[in-house]
Amino acid sequence: MPEITTAYATGTPCWVDLTAADQQAALGFYRDLFGWQGEIGPAELGGYAVCSLNGRAVAGIGPQLAPDGLPQPPVAWTTYLACTDADAVQRAVVEAGGTVLMPVMDVPGTGRMLLVADPAGAVFGVWQPADFIGAQVAGEHGALVWNELHTADPGTVEPFYRAVFGAEIALMEGMDDYFAFNVGGRAVGGTTRLANDPPGTPAHWLTYFAVDDVDSTVDALVKRQGTVLAPPFDMPAGRMAVVADPQGAAFAVLKPQPM
Repeated sequence: MPEITTAYATGTPCWVDLTAADQQAALGFYRDLFGWQGEIGPAELGGYAVCSLNGRAVAGIGPQLAPDGLPQPPVAWTTYLACTDADAVQRAVVEAGGTVLMPVMDVPGTGRMLLVADPAGAVFGVWQPADFIGAQVAGEHGALVWNELHTADPGTVEPFYRAVFGAEIALMEGMDDYFAFNVGGRAVGGTTRLANDPPGTPAHWLTYFAVDDVDSTVDALVKRQGTVLAPPFDMPAGRMAVVADPQGAAFAVLKPQPM
């Protein structure tokens, strides 16, 4: 797949990163599982590592650090939605009933970001690019392929995402109870009901990585002390599994159906 070089449209998932309790161990795990290359970054950026796949930025892995006055973040993958004005998004989030968890901050030389939660509590990031657009590759083995909002009632949060990003949540064509997260009339992600998750699961955004073989990837993950949350199964978009890394961060792996 060619390198992604143009900025993502507002509201489109453009980046994912992992907050890890043991950053070095996480870098090693995802190197072995997906072939990522990355190393702990400079201290002035909190040690944040931008991982690459065949020389192209694919995802971030950072330490579990809390900015001054803020609670320590959980070990988890975070989806970032693109924007062109982070300050305007921050205002819109509050006006639409969301919560700002980490206000707008500059990331020197790359862009601006904030962390928020929608009215149902699903946490996500917002990215305003400068020199860094986000993921430079998607859809190939080890790269981001899908982002999915899990929420109790998609209709309840749809007004929030529409007001903040101009996105629409609508029933996906040919599906009985699965929803597209649309930007500009195009599905850039999905939305599903929390009823399909284990009882007590909070609202969240789930990160999907593409793999060439779901079953062998899951076997490799287990050998590296990962956990299987939903064993490999077939569904309309392909074959997938939901797993967690050794530190407990959940994500999905998917081999998409050929187009």
